[in-house]
Amino acid sequence: MRRFALAVLTILCCAGLAPAQSGTLNLYTSDADTLRPLAAAKGDLRLFANGATDTVAVALVPIDLNPQPAAPAPTPAPIPPFGHYEGYRFQLGVGYSYFRFRSAPFNSNMSGLQTSLSYFLNDWFAVEGNTVAAFGSSVFGSDRSKALLFTGGARIAWRDSRRRFEPWMHGLIGGLHMLPQTAVGGKTGFAVQAGGGVDYRLSGRASARFGGDYIRSQLYSTSQNNFQIGGGLVINF
Repeated sequence: MRRFALAVLTILCCAGLAPAQSGTLNLYTSDADTLRPLAAAKGDLRLFANGATDTVAVALVPIDLNPQPAAPAPTPAPIPPFGHYEGYRFQLGVGYSYFRFRSAPFNSNMSGLQTSLSYFLNDWFAVEGNTVAAFGSSVFGSDRSKALLFTGGARIAWRDSRRRFEPWMHGLIGGLHMLPQTAVGGKTGFAVQAGGGVDYRLSGRASARFGGDYIRSQLYSTSQNNFQIGGGLVINF
């Protein structure tokens, strides 16, 4: 009888341990082994259920198998080295000129064309060539007065991108050719041209110019002190 009771007790203990073992945590089994996918959720989330009937939301992150290198940062635009003219070194000026000429043989008021070409070595200093071709009234009866001034030298300008006005001045030396021929001397002599003015910027390439010059010449074995004024258009290139 005692042996029979012991056998029944042993059977009952084994039957009770079986359900307990089914709920024991398995340290060697990951949650991913027991997850079962359910219907897709909104966005990049997927729903899974594990063996314990728990629902888990997992974010789906796409993996780029061929990553591209990051684009380099854009290079900032360089500061223009020649003021508001964006690096243009040349200035070509063309315009009207009024030239008053007074001398011992004759006097004349002349009008004509003035041209200049400047090359900037930096943002304020340039070398310049200048010509003035002018025609005036008749002298000595039927001879018409004519003048050709040709000079070269230096130009200084205040070029500032924050301003529309560009003040400038120049000093030039060269020669003056005058007609008509007189009996007291030659037609060509030494000349000095010095003056200044202002350019008003119309665009990046074009400006309006106004200026005047003192002109000292050496003709007819004496010196003359005269002036010219004018205005026109300047092209930058």
